[in-house]
Amino acid sequence: MLTPGRYVGAADVEDDGEPFEQKMTRLTATLRDQFAESARLETIIKENLSKLGYDE
Repeated sequence: MLTPGRYVGAADVEDDGEPFEQKMTRLTATLRDQFAESARLETIIKENLSKLGYDE
């Protein structure tokens, strides 16, 4: 038989007890912080490359 259900399974997801809205708020804030850090690091990398003579 070649039905996917026989060969592919999904792991059970445990409920962490955190309400959905609270979890989404926390995860969104974390993502926002990570985006800000990414932008900060990108600026630093571009500045360092520029100092080395590798301008865009």
